[in-house]
Amino acid sequence: MRKVQADEYARFAAARAGHLYRSACLLTGGDVHLAEDLVQEALGRMYVSWGRVSRSDNPAAYAQTVLTRTFLAHRRLRSSAERATDVFPDLPDPADGGDTPLRLTLVEALRRLPPKDRAVVVLRYWEDRSVEETAEVLRTSSAAVRTRSSRALARLRTVLGGSLSEHVAP
Repeated sequence: MRKVQADEYARFAAARAGHLYRSACLLTGGDVHLAEDLVQEALGRMYVSWGRVSRSDNPAAYAQTVLTRTFLAHRRLRSSAERATDVFPDLPDPADGGDTPLRLTLVEALRRLPPKDRAVVVLRYWEDRSVEETAEVLRTSSAAVRTRSSRALARLRTVLGGSLSEHVAP
């Protein structure tokens, strides 16, 4: 890779890493260490094909697609079901503000969803992707995305006791 392309990639990776990490945390159900690994792997894959990707219409969307597919591929591995603990090891700083208990409850509820349902919820409602874009990322039909989305939101509402309906419209 030429120096100009390498510099361009470095700027892109620095700008998108935080967003990818937040999405990865949601996909992994709050496993910050796995989220870091997934972001690193996704950015590594982006680096390899940066010459082609940098010429695309939306490299950021491509990066999100790579991250989601990396997550789903990881979930298919036999060892991906191993968890050392169910307790969140890294608690956020209360001085940061925001609604920390709601955020932690939502992440825990997301963790209880099957990986593909979780991916649909993150892509549709966190990333604000269309049904068609989500279907393309997940390599499935639009009807399957709509079905998974409805099912996943119903499960989240059950886990959260209906409080999610105030925050997410189906």
